[in-house]
Amino acid sequence: MPPVPLAVTTSTKVDAAQLQEARAVAARWGLPFLPRRAKEGIAPWLGTKVEALLVVGGDGVTLWEPEGSFGFHAGMAHLRLMRLRAGEPDTFVRVAELGAGDSVLDCTLGLAQDALVASLAVGPSGRVVGLEKSLALCAVAGEGLRRYERGADACAVEVVHTDAREYLRTLPSASFDVVFFDPMFAKPKKAQPAFEVLRRFAEHAPLTAETLEEARRVARRWVVVKGARYTDDLRKLGLTPEPLSRFSDVAWGRVAAHAPAKSSS
Repeated sequence: MPPVPLAVTTSTKVDAAQLQEARAVAARWGLPFLPRRAKEGIAPWLGTKVEALLVVGGDGVTLWEPEGSFGFHAGMAHLRLMRLRAGEPDTFVRVAELGAGDSVLDCTLGLAQDALVASLAVGPSGRVVGLEKSLALCAVAGEGLRRYERGADACAVEVVHTDAREYLRTLPSASFDVVFFDPMFAKPKKAQPAFEVLRRFAEHAPLTAETLEEARRVARRWVVVKGARYTDDLRKLGLTPEPLSRFSDVAWGRVAAHAPAKSSS
């Protein structure tokens, strides 16, 4: 039989609570659960029994595949959150003009770095929804966010496993204040092995003008797009990059939402 695309198991140091949690993770994401004997390695499973595994342990949920592994961590978002709480500016927050009570639709959740920043910027009265097409990434981010101590000054990030292009079509016009895209860069810089694993699971389809227009319909204020600094990704979409620091390797663009049609009287 061909290997299962994705399954859930426990770490080697398993107890009753961890076993229960691993089964709950499998149930939340509709994945098979594979029991694991004490000290049984998963290397022989990868590529034969399963293509990839979500391993539930004391440190959270880690995605394993034959070439490596990665798990959820706040990363640079942690530093950005500290700066925001200290009253320092954040480029995403500035470009999107985020404020308390706003609603944000993150169409490319990934590991939720920007979604975490948005959740603090909009506060507990706001709303952040993150869309992720890759089930593996969605599960890692979703489980990581469940365990992350976001603080009482931030809202929870709602995680949805879906194709953003299809999801946008189902939404009424002017559903969110800001719609955000951070497409995977087409020309990656050298990165840590864990990020290379992430890239293999991520959605690589470029943002199209059609999807951007649909996002403008759904947005009330802005559609914000992040791109690589030394590419013309933003200009291809008709976006003018925002002024940025010479030390930044990313570029930001935005386009206004479509004005609602005026009703005739």
